[in-house]
Amino acid sequence: MTDRRTFLAALGASTISSRLTALPTLWGGGSAFSAWTWVHGGSATIDLAGWKTRYARLRDAGITGVLVSGGDTAMHVEAAHSQGMALHRWVWTLNRSGDKKVQDEHPEWFSVSREGKSSLTTPPYVGYYKWLCPTRRPVREYLADVMGEVAAIPGVDAVHLDYVRHPDVILPRNLWETYKLVQDHEMAQFDYCYCDVCRERFERETGKDPFTLADAPADVEWRRFRWRMVTETVEAIARATHARGKALSAAVFPTPMIARRLVRQEWDRWPLDLVFPMLYHGFYREPISWIAGATAEGVAALPVSTPLVAGVYLPDLPPPALGEAIRAAREGGAAGVSMFEMGGLTDAHLQVVRSAIG
Repeated sequence: MTDRRTFLAALGASTISSRLTALPTLWGGGSAFSAWTWVHGGSATIDLAGWKTRYARLRDAGITGVLVSGGDTAMHVEAAHSQGMALHRWVWTLNRSGDKKVQDEHPEWFSVSREGKSSLTTPPYVGYYKWLCPTRRPVREYLADVMGEVAAIPGVDAVHLDYVRHPDVILPRNLWETYKLVQDHEMAQFDYCYCDVCRERFERETGKDPFTLADAPADVEWRRFRWRMVTETVEAIARATHARGKALSAAVFPTPMIARRLVRQEWDRWPLDLVFPMLYHGFYREPISWIAGATAEGVAALPVSTPLVAGVYLPDLPPPALGEAIRAAREGGAAGVSMFEMGGLTDAHLQVVRSAIG
């Protein structure tokens, strides 16, 4: 594993080195501590001039990178680059609830729960939880093609992956009441994926059928297998984006330990060029100070060549608390902070950002 991680770290470092030569804004303007925000960019009422104005407002506060979903990619690239800002195109990955073509043509690609139900027809928690199985080769090829096409768009600095995991086998603690659940163990209806392809490959590798395990949630090999299937999918996507000279980033669960336990995600072993853990302290009923320790845990797990940008959740952070969160992220060793999301950034928030990152 050490040799593999050394190789991936070197691959990421060499890719980013070449991108830095071509585009210094990849790191968010090259500052020692960068500021970013996620942007829902699909508004049909905002034109190029309007986005330039919005991005100029962010840039004036010291924000030098945006992670943009929806809308006209070329327009957002022009608007962001006019302000010297990096733009990562934010794309849903294994959750394909909006992908009607795949749903209609390949229903067999969707993950299956331990109850034997497809997430396409019986999505867990909410209607948009329709997840592809990461073990399937055609799924990996499809997603690599999708992300490669995004990477090929002129001016896009990086592809930013979201929902690159399994469905939550356990929700963050603060959401249990929302769904009237007590998730003190892994429940069958939220435990994925048990499709034929997963079962066949796991049995081929271990001699075990996941459906016949005495205690599937406790089986270490079965748990690690599912982490690895997501990792292999990210590796396929990374090859496609790096082949086009673009970087790869991802929004991930807060720490390597939490990510593995809640959503089968081992992001510290992925060939990412930047990583954005969602350190949404309120979701876990933690104080803001928790951000420092969670950040440090992620930084320690990553190759030294992979910067960690701490994601924070604005609805839980009035302006003074945002300043505290940024200080906690810096204390933990983050290379920057990213705020979810642009619409929640008041003038008072931006004044805090300007002061905190200076």
